[in-house]
Amino acid sequence: MSLAADLLAAARAKGLRVATAESCTGGLLASAITDVAGSSDIFDRGVVTYSNAAKTDLLGVKPATLDAHGAVSEQVAAEMAAGVLARSAAQIAVSTTGIAGPGGSDFKPEGRVCFGVATAAGTRTETVEFGALGRAKVRAAAVDHALRMLIAAVAAA
Repeated sequence: MSLAADLLAAARAKGLRVATAESCTGGLLASAITDVAGSSDIFDRGVVTYSNAAKTDLLGVKPATLDAHGAVSEQVAAEMAAGVLARSAAQIAVSTTGIAGPGGSDFKPEGRVCFGVATAAGTRTETVEFGALGRAKVRAAAVDHALRMLIAAVAAA
């Protein structure tokens, strides 16, 4: 079974729906979930907010948060996840924001991805340094990590 199929089975068993807010993964996470037949049982919506303006307009990320921490931050990941949760019929939401590459800086290196998971109980975040694996591999690793976070959140629900 794939991680997305595992998520579908777990969320379906608990009657839960999920939503995604993506930046660096550009819709790949929503695609991975909806590639599984029957995903409409658990997938409410996915929002790709690549620009800061989209994060603000569609998810309610505060401009002050973007100014203070930058788009690649746990603070923005938290607001993205909470924003899509509030704007959906889902009980669990996940967000991804990072630097897939090429590029980056000493302060925010290539391969850094920040994740947020939001539920009615609150939001938790984490940052993973995947390293300079190349754009496609960083994005694929971020999708897998986000799916694992969703599976864990469903299990804890």
